[in-house]
Amino acid sequence: MGVQTKHFLNVPSSLVVESLQGLCAINPKLGLDANNKVVYLINRGESTVALICGGGSGHEPAHAGFVAAVCGNVFASPGPTQVRRAIELVDNEKGNYTGDVLNFGLAKEQFAAQHPSRADKVRFLVVGDDVAVGKTQGSIVGRRGLAGTVLVYKIAGALAQTGASLEEVYTVAEWVSQNIATVGVGLEHCHVPGTAAGEAHLTSSEIEIGMGIHNEAGAQRVSPVPPLNELIQTLLDLLLSQSDPDRGFLPTEGSGKDNVVLLVNNLGGVSELELGGIAREAVTALAGRYVVVQRVISGTFMTSLNMPGFSLTLLLLPSPSSTAAPPSEVILRLLDANTSAPGWKWTSGAPPSVPPAPPAVLPSERGMDQRQRVRAQDVPGFARAVERACNALDKAEPEITKMDTVSGDGDCGLTLQTGAYAVLARLRAGSISGEDVIGSLVAVSEVAAEKMGGTSGALYSIFFSALAQALAASGGASVAAADDWSRAVSAAREQLYTYTRARPPSRTLVDPVAAFADAFSDNPSDLRTAVRRAAEAAEATRDVEARVGRSAYIEGGLLRRERAPDPGAWGVKVLLEALVGDGTA
Repeated sequence: MGVQTKHFLNVPSSLVVESLQGLCAINPKLGLDANNKVVYLINRGESTVALICGGGSGHEPAHAGFVAAVCGNVFASPGPTQVRRAIELVDNEKGNYTGDVLNFGLAKEQFAAQHPSRADKVRFLVVGDDVAVGKTQGSIVGRRGLAGTVLVYKIAGALAQTGASLEEVYTVAEWVSQNIATVGVGLEHCHVPGTAAGEAHLTSSEIEIGMGIHNEAGAQRVSPVPPLNELIQTLLDLLLSQSDPDRGFLPTEGSGKDNVVLLVNNLGGVSELELGGIAREAVTALAGRYVVVQRVISGTFMTSLNMPGFSLTLLLLPSPSSTAAPPSEVILRLLDANTSAPGWKWTSGAPPSVPPAPPAVLPSERGMDQRQRVRAQDVPGFARAVERACNALDKAEPEITKMDTVSGDGDCGLTLQTGAYAVLARLRAGSISGEDVIGSLVAVSEVAAEKMGGTSGALYSIFFSALAQALAASGGASVAAADDWSRAVSAAREQLYTYTRARPPSRTLVDPVAAFADAFSDNPSDLRTAVRRAAEAAEATRDVEARVGRSAYIEGGLLRRERAPDPGAWGVKVLLEALVGDGTA
């Protein structure tokens, strides 16, 4: 089947904000900070813990339909400044807890640094309920957060409404996050607005099991398409298996002792007619396995744009003998509690049968400390190199996007292009200049964090920030020489390693970065050889087994057949080759 590539929109770049404005129009209890794409409850009160979550857009009604939400661009996580703004908007005496990893963690640390007296009022929770990959692989790349996250929202939010403390809300939310499991299946991938129309990923006789919500391929393909009752059994095997030591994500007891909540989630393009049939088959199959279903919740909760697929989530309720968990009846009562959250759907509460204006923006952060300005050896050449790199990334967008539709979520080309446009704007405004390379690197780091978003934006920001720090500590020279740059690149690479598990060969952007740093360190006077080594490492990702990054979730056979290089690594190659140019500029 083909991918639906037509959309109802004005222009792709305004879709996220316009959608959030529509949500606030539907529910006037919500406020919107449009600049930071933050949705929050206006009159929440000071006596309840505030919940903040977020991530890339395209998963609606998650996340803004349930809790205070920080929204990135489509499939790209928001930047730390957006997250910090959300914390400021909902901050109160009870406290807050947040989700996501890199950028949310960075925002939490920044908030704590700026407000030491409030540092203990923010807790950080990562939800990873995906069972598409086993425990061995999951321990390396981490489990993805899927529709089970919505159950964490509902239970934690209902508990917060009772006046529970931050510690009480966090403890229950953490327990729920550790006892949920989700698996998804799709008939086809989705289309990201603003990207070129792609070819069908699956044939008419195939389905894909273990698909994520960022358009990445699944863990396995099945052909021919099985009857629904057989498919549901396959999915339940992944959720409930205790015989496979690499699985067993839920500590079930069997023999009729297990009680669960079942969430049937529409990934975006499944009809209500089909969704009812899916719910029926799942309830029937669980009963056949002697699993007691205490609640069935069905609807559209966490999507992947218009993906024709669904996911099943199981929340394993505590056993009567459990002393380290909240009582089962408390969990069910919180699930059943009434809510005005627009994303939540009607539930039976029983087992199945067979606005004011936003607060003023806080004062700007202090500027950088006074420091010595370090010039490039060739000031005009520095500006030309930056411009070449930005133009090259812009031109390479279609190629990188195509690579990312094979091995990732399809947004890498657009993410790099967005960053390139923003760097060009800074260059033309004079905030990036060869007269001040440290300040320029800081500016690029800010662009990566604020404009690019996503994991790659955070990693680029960390690298360029570390590069600036290393140059500033290079001994007070007024001009950055090749030796200074070489040491700084090596230091930045090591700093990057503290934030990612990836080590070469990893089929990620780390591969060309590491190759470049090693070669440049060996011979600082031979920049072109270092760039060639980076390009070779990027090319080699065609044949590297994915161990980390989004490619790690994809069927290995697909990557081997396509032999597409890693799009993040290719972006580094494009950037470095353009920086050195052809020697005539």
